[in-house]
Amino acid sequence: MASQRTHATRQYAKMTLQMYFLYLLECKDGTIYTGITTDVKRRFLEHKNGVGSHYTRARKAKRILYTEKHKNRSLASKREAEVKRMPRKEKLKLKKK
Repeated sequence: MASQRTHATRQYAKMTLQMYFLYLLECKDGTIYTGITTDVKRRFLEHKNGVGSHYTRARKAKRILYTEKHKNRSLASKREAEVKRMPRKEKLKLKKK
């Protein structure tokens, strides 16, 4: 029982220390997809191989435009919601910073 608790505690610590990334992808049709992940390279490959979102499966991910690092999923999700509300021009400005 104690070893199970220790394992669970380690797993929880691992989850809470995990960094999250906000990312913007350019699709082949010129649209911008916004998402969050713990591994940008892996997620981009998933999008490119058609196992990402329905959006990128239909529009074909072309390249990563921008990434931001966040301490946890909550902060990354809040930023994702903020960026998704931005007009396209503002999203493209992020890329240049």
